[in-house]
Amino acid sequence: MTTTTFVLAGGCFWCLDAAYRQLRGVTEVISCYTGGDTPHPGYEQVCTGATGHAEAVAVTFDESVIPAEVILDAYFTMHDPTQVNRQGNDVGTQYRSAMFYADESQKALFEAARERAAAYWSAAGEIATSVEPLGEVYPAEEYHQDFFAKNPTQGYCLAVAVPKVNKVRASFAEYLR
Repeated sequence: MTTTTFVLAGGCFWCLDAAYRQLRGVTEVISCYTGGDTPHPGYEQVCTGATGHAEAVAVTFDESVIPAEVILDAYFTMHDPTQVNRQGNDVGTQYRSAMFYADESQKALFEAARERAAAYWSAAGEIATSVEPLGEVYPAEEYHQDFFAKNPTQGYCLAVAVPKVNKVRASFAEYLR
């Protein structure tokens, strides 16, 4: 088994977490905070936008089951990468679209995925997704982990997460669990 971890931000981490957990080959998803300057931030701090951190997910997957390109193409399917510092009604730098690379090979993969996405999203505008070096990653509080599965009838999950999960399910059916 060859596992790789990508750290990706694209709005509320609940949505990304829910969408990635349905894909075969994804072995772990951790909701986390990264990209800012405040050490060990908590959810309330991150929500202010003052920490510089984004809500993100660390997605670990087995490349012998699901290719890295599929993980990245799914990322660009589950959120709108043309929105700057927001996803829908979630507004602030903590909801930015960003890919955090651990090394130069990840940076190259991320930039190639952003180029593929640019063609798909061209009618909506330019891709706002940043490609940034990975710094410290702080796991989010336990209640944020696998939030959708724990709270399937919660209003935000029904209104925002379900459509994103369904979009990934439709686009990547061959990789569903």
